[in-house]
Amino acid sequence: MARFPKSQAQIAALAEQLSRGLLDNNTIFPQPPVHPILIRIRKIIYQSRHDNFLAAQAAAEQATTDKTETLENLIEAMKADIRYAENTVNFDDDKLKLIGWAGKKAKTPLAAPGQTRLLEAPKQGKGWVFLDWKAPADGGKPKAYKVQRRSGESWEDIATAILTEATLVDQPEKTELEYRVIAVNKAGEGQASNTVMVVL
Repeated sequence: MARFPKSQAQIAALAEQLSRGLLDNNTIFPQPPVHPILIRIRKIIYQSRHDNFLAAQAAAEQATTDKTETLENLIEAMKADIRYAENTVNFDDDKLKLIGWAGKKAKTPLAAPGQTRLLEAPKQGKGWVFLDWKAPADGGKPKAYKVQRRSGESWEDIATAILTEATLVDQPEKTELEYRVIAVNKAGEGQASNTVMVVL
């Protein structure tokens, strides 16, 4: 059994064959529910609308291209005048505001990070411990994190981490160990995090 076509071109071709076949063989097909002449007329109307659609689509594509080129030309011209204005007034912010522009923003000096937050030791084993923490909520952006440990009076640096986690191996066993983390960047160090105590 044949299947009704899906593509528009195939449907139009079948409409032509159907109307012609019904007209040429009206003794075999004397009373089709839709007269073959009407099929042909509807096919001609469809073809006309399809041609109009293709023309409109081509026009829309050309209009989009024209709009894009026009916008690019406008942007190029505006940038040329803005560069001219910046150089003419030496990036003076007040004078550039007269044309809807602004001068160079003063660089904000980098601040030291704030306090590292919520240090935890959720996993540990014989001679190793996994630490994780949250970045500071304020201050400058951390460049790295300094991990410190103590088992007596003084803290010692034992690792540096780029991410907000670290797995420390070869740690002393059967001893109370305290850990803390400090965020650092070029401007300095932040306040140390809370401490966590483990016995491995």
